Order: sequence, then structure tokens, then C-alpha cells
Amino acid sequence: MVDRKASAGLFIGVDVGTASVRTAVVNNTGTIVRTASRPIRIWQSEGGIYEQSSENIWTEWRAAMNEAMEGLDASLIKGIGFDATCSLVAMDTNFKPITVSKSGDNQRNIVMWMDHRASEQAAEINLTKHDVLHYVGGTISLEMQPPKLLWLKQNLKAKCWDRAAHFFDLPDYLTWRSTGTLSRSLCSVVCKWTYQADQTGRSEWSDSFWEEIGLGDLKENNYAKIGATVLSPGEPVGSGLTNQAAAELGLLRGTPVGSSIIDAHAGGLGVLGADVSCCGMSNDDVTMTSRLALISGTSSCHMAMSKEPTFVPGVWGPYYSAMVPGYWLNEGGQSVSGKLIDHVIESHPANQTLKTDAENNGVTVYQHLFNLLEIMSASQPTVSMAELTRDLHIWPDFHGNRSPLADSSLKGMISGQSLSTSISDLAVLYLATVQAIAHGTRHIISSMEGAGHRISMVFACGGLSKNQLFIQTHADVTGLPIVLPKESQSVLIGASLLGARASGWFPTVQDAMKSMGGAGDVIRPDPKTKQFHDRKHRVFLKMVDDQRGYRSIMEEPH
Repeated sequence: MVDRKASAGLFIGVDVGTASVRTAVVNNTGTIVRTASRPIRIWQSEGGIYEQSSENIWTEWRAAMNEAMEGLDASLIKGIGFDATCSLVAMDTNFKPITVSKSGDNQRNIVMWMDHRASEQAAEINLTKHDVLHYVGGTISLEMQPPKLLWLKQNLKAKCWDRAAHFFDLPDYLTWRSTGTLSRSLCSVVCKWTYQADQTGRSEWSDSFWEEIGLGDLKENNYAKIGATVLSPGEPVGSGLTNQAAAELGLLRGTPVGSSIIDAHAGGLGVLGADVSCCGMSNDDVTMTSRLALISGTSSCHMAMSKEPTFVPGVWGPYYSAMVPGYWLNEGGQSVSGKLIDHVIESHPANQTLKTDAENNGVTVYQHLFNLLEIMSASQPTVSMAELTRDLHIWPDFHGNRSPLADSSLKGMISGQSLSTSISDLAVLYLATVQAIAHGTRHIISSMEGAGHRISMVFACGGLSKNQLFIQTHADVTGLPIVLPKESQSVLIGASLLGARASGWFPTVQDAMKSMGGAGDVIRPDPKTKQFHDRKHRVFLKMVDDQRGYRSIMEEPH
């Protein structure tokens, strides 16, 4: 254990998101001292293909680190923790990038989390009905790694599969690059690779699963290509920073590095341990298992924990100790929900007018749309803001449904559009989109509670948690209070506390969560909107039934 009296405790948290890498210097009470960020490159192709470069990500993180550490004594940094998207990284025997792209470009060696190329392979795997699928909601997602690996073998055998010596989840690539150690995080392999773990001590790959789906060659050398050694999040990785990594980052050799975690799960770590007594609530009434973490950025993730395994159809998990040691985790999600909001705004004819007006008023486009909605609502005293969408309804699965229907073939739907192209029309469409995402969250929570979870409070973080309309709408639609974090960058807090745990500053991840996570404002549901949203939810559920009905009609034989 580190002697806390002997030195100040500062930790590095690293978050590799969809479009940027961020780093923060955080103290042992969870206060962010420094931050820096850099954009990272994305290659997008038709067919839902999204690719990145591990070298580009590492280079940009080094630049962000140099900025964040400028003027700081490296000896103050006691540990480093990483989180990243659950993207698939391919490397050869010499740890050089190898292509995952039909372009043949070796720099494009990452299949991004949101890549949907492997739909046929996911369907093949689901036909096996293998026992491991019970732990991913009954249906494997095309966003998980087995379908992507199968796609690489079937489509890029010579260029990638036969040359590959290592496949990493992106968070594990970062710990390897920092420490030279090939261990994998339990979070990554359990959540995205079908690794099996439970409270009895079982911790293993399923030989029969990989054989049955045609990837039995991954069994060689005790699964060396995908992970022979698995560590719990926050466990020390190897001997800490290597000489090379320390020199590149301006830190000390041997600085402890914690086993990594997926980005959304880092958000859960950053918020779920918060003391809510400061919010006028009792911690006894809001146990860890009654708290739902809502992490909303490019996508939305919904994390619920239980002491016993809870099987929720269409919701990923249960995963043992994937986020908090000793707890089972269920993970719901809405793919590219945040990106959908931007798509709806940017594709509307009034988008340019919106950007100009927002700039002239010195606010973001989201704040300007919210201001317009307030004006529109005030002009109709008998109509609440929520009710401006009475005749406009959206089913938000423009990129398929991750949870709770687990159907990537579903599409977005809009009912009630007119010929209007005004900025007021855009404001109402924006409101309807936010409401649809919130009703998707309600749908997920209902499925979780139907399987045995009991959710009494939502803890929100991520970029969209700063959006007033988004958070209030989620409170109104779910009927649950929403706790916002003390520090807005909760994902970085979650990453940094892994470094704090690895350094020995805290004896357990739970201790780090309690000390470094903190509660801020509480947003409570407006009871006046309940009946409206109850009716709206009925429409929401009918829309997907209608879509499936349309599909059945169109599939009728000629």
C-alpha cells in the first residue's frame, strides 16, 4: 500500500472514444487537475464499415499527454488507467499493424466498435445457439468480436488472418503498448469476446464455441492470439511502464498501469459509487444494485448490476466482475444515439440557419434549439414543452437496435412530418428525437426490471449528460431521478481510478469509486408529463410492431 502521507496522489486517466483521445490528470479525491484531447482518424466505407489506426491513436495520445503533463513533475504520477471503445486491433508477429481493410492499407488495422460488416457472420454464430450466447442476451451482436474475427477469416484470410499473431480489444492494446505485457482485461474479454467467468472461480475460454463457429485455430498456444492471461480491471499490469513508453510519455519507468476497461464501463465506475447523501438522499435506500449508469455520448449504454446472474433477453450479460469486482453486470445500449441527434439536425434544411443564429447568440446549436422550444411552449400556455411532439413520433434505430430487441436490421422511422422546413420545425424534430432516445432507455429499463432488476435511480455521465433537454427528458420518460456527477468527465475519472487501484493507493476498486466519484445535481421527473409520456410510449412500441409488420407484408411470396 502506498504511504498517502508521503506524497500527493495524482493519476492519469486515458479515454479513447470514437473520434478523439482524451487524457486527464486526476487527484485522489476525483478532482480533475489537467485535461487535453486530440482528434483521431476514422475511415468510413459503404456497408457500415468503420476503421481506425492504432499508430494514429497512440501518436495522438502522446501529444495529449505531453500537453497535460507540461510543467508537472513526473514523480507525482502514481498510476495510469485506460479505457477505450471495444474496437478490434490486429497485429503481426512483430507487433506491426496489419490491415483489416479491403484497401490493403496496414495502417487501417482497427475494426471499429460501430462497424457493421459482420452481419452475416453474427447470424451464422447465432444459429449455433451455443451456451455462451446466454451471456450476451441470447443473441450475439455484430458489434462484438467473434463475428468480426470470422469476417476477417472469411474475407481477408491472406491479407490479415494468416498474418495475424495478436488480436486485441483496443483498451488491451493500450496496456500492452504501455507495459509490453500481453494480458487482457476481464472487462473486454467477458463483454465482447464470450470469455466465461463466474463467482465459483471459473475463468476460461469455451473451446467448443470457437470450434463450432469455425475459429478453432484460435485455441493454439492457450489462446495466445486473443489472450492467455486475463486480469480484473485495475489489477497491476506487468511491471508498469516500459523504458520506451516512459520516454515517449515523459513519465517514470515502472509507473503502475491498471488493467483496462471499456469506455462506457469506465463511466459506470466514475459515477456508480457516488455518495448521494449530499443530494438529500439516503445511501441505504440507493444500493449499488438499484443504480443504473447511463453513459451517453456517440452511443448510449445502460449498466445495471446484481449480486446474482440476471438473464435479460436482448440485453448483454450477465458478465461477472466485468465492471465492479464481485457484481454481475447487464449492459443495455442504443447504437449511435448521440450521432443520431446530430444527423437529424445536420440533414434538416434549416441547419445552416440554426448554425448562424446560434453563433450570433453565442450559444451551441443544442442550446439555441432548446431556447426556441421554450419560446414555442410559452406561446401555448396549455401545452407543455414535451407535448409539442404530440403528432410527431420517432423510432430511433437508424443504426439498428442493440437492446432490448437485439435486431441490427431495424431502421429508423418518423411519423408526422409536414412540408415545413423552418427552424421551428427543426426544433420540434430535435425534441422528438431526444424523446425517442429516452423512450428507448425506458424500453431497456422495463426489460431489465421484467427479468428481476429493481432500478430506483439513474446516474448519468458522458457528453449528452451536459444537455439539459436530454437529461430532463430522460427523467420524465423513465419516471426516475437522475444524478449528475460532480466532475463532468466521469469516464476519465473511471479510467484514472484504475490507475489509483493499480498503484495501491486504494485497496479495492470499490474504495476508489467511493473516494474519487462524486454526486452533483439531481434532476427529478416532472409529474405533469407522466400521462403524456405513458401514451407516447405506447406509440413508441407500436411503431416497431408496425415496422415488422411492413417487412412481413413485403416478404410475402409473389
